[in-house]
Amino acid sequence: MKKLKEFTIQFVGLKTGRHQYDFQIGDAFFEHFEYEDFNHVAVKANLELEKKPNMLDLRFTINGSVNVNCDVTNEPFEQPVKNTLELVVKFGEEYNDENEELLILPHGEYQLEIQQYIYEAIVLAIPYKRVHPGVEDGTLESEVLDKLEELQPKEKETKKEEEDIDPRWNKLKNLLNDNK
Repeated sequence: MKKLKEFTIQFVGLKTGRHQYDFQIGDAFFEHFEYEDFNHVAVKANLELEKKPNMLDLRFTINGSVNVNCDVTNEPFEQPVKNTLELVVKFGEEYNDENEELLILPHGEYQLEIQQYIYEAIVLAIPYKRVHPGVEDGTLESEVLDKLEELQPKEKETKKEEEDIDPRWNKLKNLLNDNK
């Protein structure tokens, strides 16, 4: 994957303490990852990096919205995005990113690429099922919703079903109720 220069943090020259970085994430960022589930992206990513003598503490805060299509009606809508991600960076013999909360960089490394962490924080903030707010509160007018309503199975009359049941089964149900 091609590296994005603006998402590379050179931590060697930084003083010990807290440092702030702000990033504007747009459509081009997700085109880089070849991720096509979003129609439009307007997200602000804030990184608070605390440099300590032998490690780095990173805290990502993601805020904004992405335009996605509803899973029910396929209507586009703005999905709010809010997430945080914390990462500890330590130094060791070799690169290791097997643990999602701990990254080990080889000694002598002088920069950190954070584009993957921002990408994951945004994608994981999106609900698995994307439902237009108008579908949930009933205000969305859509041909798809009308057709779904039309094709929805109708409820059968429960009284008629009870009449069709053999009365011996009712006696057996009474036995179950008596044991409680």
